[in-house]
Amino acid sequence: MSKQTESRSGSEDGKKSDRETPAAHERSGLEIISDALPTLPGSPGVYRMLNHQSEALYVGKAKNLRKRVTAYTRIDKMPLRLQRMVVETRKLEIISTHTEAEALLLESNLIKQLKPRYNILLRDDKSFAYIKISGNHPFPRIMKHRGTRKPPHQYFGPFASAGAVNQTLATLQKIFLLRSCTDNVFANRTRACLLYQIKRCAAPCVGEVTEAEYADLIGQSEKFLKGSGSAIQQALSERMEAASEALDYELAAEYRDRIRALTRVQGHQDINLNSLADSDVVAIHRVGGQSCIQVFFFRGGQNFGNRAYYPSHSADDEEPAIIAAFLGQFYESAAAPRSILVSHTPENRDTLAEALSIRGEHKVEILAPKRGDKRKLIDHALLNASEALGRKMAESSAQRKLLDGVAEAFDLPGPPERIEIFDNSHISGTNMVGAMVVAGPNGLEKNAYRKFNIKTQSLAPGDDYGAMREVLQRRFVRAQKEDPDRTKDLWPDLVLIDGGRGQLSAAMQTFEDLGIEDLAVVAISKGPDRDAGREQFHMPNRSVFTLPPTHPVLYFLQRLRDEAHRFAISTHRSKRAKGMTKSELDEIQGIGGRRKKALLHRFGSAKAVAEAGVEDLAAVNGISAGLAKRIYDHFHANG
Repeated sequence: MSKQTESRSGSEDGKKSDRETPAAHERSGLEIISDALPTLPGSPGVYRMLNHQSEALYVGKAKNLRKRVTAYTRIDKMPLRLQRMVVETRKLEIISTHTEAEALLLESNLIKQLKPRYNILLRDDKSFAYIKISGNHPFPRIMKHRGTRKPPHQYFGPFASAGAVNQTLATLQKIFLLRSCTDNVFANRTRACLLYQIKRCAAPCVGEVTEAEYADLIGQSEKFLKGSGSAIQQALSERMEAASEALDYELAAEYRDRIRALTRVQGHQDINLNSLADSDVVAIHRVGGQSCIQVFFFRGGQNFGNRAYYPSHSADDEEPAIIAAFLGQFYESAAAPRSILVSHTPENRDTLAEALSIRGEHKVEILAPKRGDKRKLIDHALLNASEALGRKMAESSAQRKLLDGVAEAFDLPGPPERIEIFDNSHISGTNMVGAMVVAGPNGLEKNAYRKFNIKTQSLAPGDDYGAMREVLQRRFVRAQKEDPDRTKDLWPDLVLIDGGRGQLSAAMQTFEDLGIEDLAVVAISKGPDRDAGREQFHMPNRSVFTLPPTHPVLYFLQRLRDEAHRFAISTHRSKRAKGMTKSELDEIQGIGGRRKKALLHRFGSAKAVAEAGVEDLAAVNGISAGLAKRIYDHFHANG
């Protein structure tokens, strides 16, 4: 990446007399932009429009910064949306780059980071799932992986969903008998597990296959994931015939079962073009000011699934602009394949392709096919985008009706745009956690979910009221710091508490302590005999009430409460499971995962380590004499 230079204009200009120029906060956005023009370079770069709180309103890139920014001074020729942006602008920041492609890369990075209000935004930013084959073990493990991809491991994907990964993993286990157990389980097996019995693993842990034989299975699986399924099937057929001729009918039957599994996988491909190697198919359908973008993933000629996205944009944005913004942000975190097939040619296609080539370190082509098999793929993706958008709009309409019903049931001034639901979970007061889930017009907003480890030491075991007070205090103290003016949509219109009158009182006391007086708060509790459908609702200054058992709003609120309960329980279980894997060895400075593993393999348990002498400890691989003395002292400090 070439060196970039940054400059600031607007309220950060040099001092000017009040007679010549009004104070910065009194100047209009048009004046700030006009005054900055003489200092702007005629070279590529990125510009940022900021408001009076220095929050990004818009991020854009330009081949010629001066020409591009000049367009914002012709305010009467711009859409109303951009006119509002110019009016709100109080500062202009410029970053110069050497090429337009570098500017485009920087623009997409800043948009994902800053999420400016007036840009086209990719809402779903969840990382993709890959299949990982470990490269640091003589018998590599196959598993699902999200996050950073590091050598020496191999990664195949991305897959559209975790379900697609799980299905492929199950197939790989059936066909190639690869192990999925952890290295620790592998090292401590004394006999083959159930997966070996049901022919889902070759059991390398107990020597049922040699290292060379297992390496052959790994090689076959890699070829399969790269699209060489037919060649593998032919090789398996030859081995089956050879085993049959040698009268080894049991082995021949194993090859037969693997061939059948491979045939079923190849037959279930919805779309499978031999001419399509590593490609993504991207199609956009737009109607009523809303859009759906469908992305299909093809790797090695196989369909790895698809995913729908609903980018945020204004009603007057056209398909080429939307798809260009989408591609720039989408491939900021996911590696772009060598070929991207699109339904609409994006703006600045050549520059975008160059930028993606730089980021992916290989040549990337962006094609908009008009005929042939590749156009059929586009048409198929367009059909999926159209159907998904139709379902989304229907769901949004139904969701709006439910939110209107919530407003009516709880006497709210209008339908809530953001509902936050809180719950706690623990077992006899241990591993206590709090959970917050969020819902709005688009349904559950899982990227806004939050978990809270209860930290208050003075809480009595099982003090649900104290836990709720801590969770609400931490949540809303942060909101007061990050969004004191409530302009960032971080504040809820309705707080829903899982509990009865006691939890409501705890919540109201917390809000009173924080000086928050205008939040609608409702507690929902099970009715008599804890029957679902007879829930009771508790609100300040209002008698307890219920909704009819068949009321759709009651069912909606039950689902929100149950989702908060599910999230709280899963968070608690995760914390408890993590705690169960800890040992006292984790408290010793200098003992990481590798040394801990070596100690446990040598002595069998943390208790046995505690009873060992210094010389025995020092005999463990990776444990120096000094570290052995530190371990011994840790366990005998009071001895």
